[in-house]
Amino acid sequence: MILAIDPGASGALAFFTVATGTLAIVDMPVMQVTRNGKAKREISPTLLANEIRQRMPSDIVLEIVGAMPGQGVSSVFQFGRGVGMVEGVIAALGLPITYVTPRAWQKAVGARGGKDGNRLRAVELFPAYASLFARKKDDGRADAALMAFWRAME
Repeated sequence: MILAIDPGASGALAFFTVATGTLAIVDMPVMQVTRNGKAKREISPTLLANEIRQRMPSDIVLEIVGAMPGQGVSSVFQFGRGVGMVEGVIAALGLPITYVTPRAWQKAVGARGGKDGNRLRAVELFPAYASLFARKKDDGRADAALMAFWRAME
């Protein structure tokens, strides 16, 4: 089983069993917390570990990410903190990680430009699971599924 992770609070986990073509998508487990009087969504390392431990994939792929233009300093810090949590959970479970750049997996799977392009390609490759990618906010699900497909092709 391959686990592909689109990191970030709006990301997702895609569990892909290559032998059966079975795909399970889990939105990134987050909790709403208040920091400095503002509600924030943060990745829950405990819930993330539980999701991974339930399935114990043999192969994990994590997208290499960085700051995007226009992001504020605190947003970038929070995003990096979340990615570090994901890496820490995986390491604590003793599982290996393969890293991939967005450019590499998008090119390999034939994804088109933009978030809708990734959702469209996920629907094409996983038609039985099309409802998982129906909404604009399902782009993290599509990215994770496409990364899992990329890993299975390697």
